[in-house]
Amino acid sequence: MEITVLLERANSGSHESLSEAYALLYSEMRKIARGLLRERQGTLTPTVLVNETYMRLCGGALELESRKHFFATAAQAMRWIVMDHARRHLAERNGGGQVRVELNDEIVGQADDAALLSLDAALTKLGQIDPERRELVELRFFAGLSYADLADLLGRSERTLKREWAAARAALQVLME
Repeated sequence: MEITVLLERANSGSHESLSEAYALLYSEMRKIARGLLRERQGTLTPTVLVNETYMRLCGGALELESRKHFFATAAQAMRWIVMDHARRHLAERNGGGQVRVELNDEIVGQADDAALLSLDAALTKLGQIDPERRELVELRFFAGLSYADLADLLGRSERTLKREWAAARAALQVLME
C-alpha cells in the first residue's frame, strides 16, 4: 500500500496505519541508520536510533502527510537523537572544546562528538537563513539520501541539488568557524 495513504489514515486516528507505514519503511530506515553510525562507537546502534526515531515520530500529535514529510521529519529526529547522544557523551568526558571540521558526505559517521555539536549549531543557524538548504543537509547527512532520491522527494533536478549542496556546505563551513 502507498505510504502516503497509510500516513493519511494515521492522521485520521489510525495508529495501525502509522505502524504499517513504519514497518514498510523500517528496512530503509535501518540502512540509513547504519550509514549514519558507520564509524561511531558506543551505545547508539542503528536499531536504537531507528526505534528512538519511531518513538519520537509516534509519541506526539505529529501529522505526517507524505513520504517526503516522513523522511524530512525522520531526518530531523535522527539529527536530534545523534546530537543528544553526542552532548551526553561529551558531558561524561568533561570536555567539549571547539573543533574545526571539514564537511563531507560522511561527516556524521566519522566525526567526534564536538564536531557533531558544531555541525548542529551551524545547521540551526542555516535554518534561520535558508530553511530549504537546512532540509537538504538534514536529508543528505542524517537520512543518507542520494541525489536521485532527493530529486524525487524534493521535486528538483539532481544538478540543482548538487549546486545547492555545494552552497549549503560552504555556508555551513563559514557558520562553523
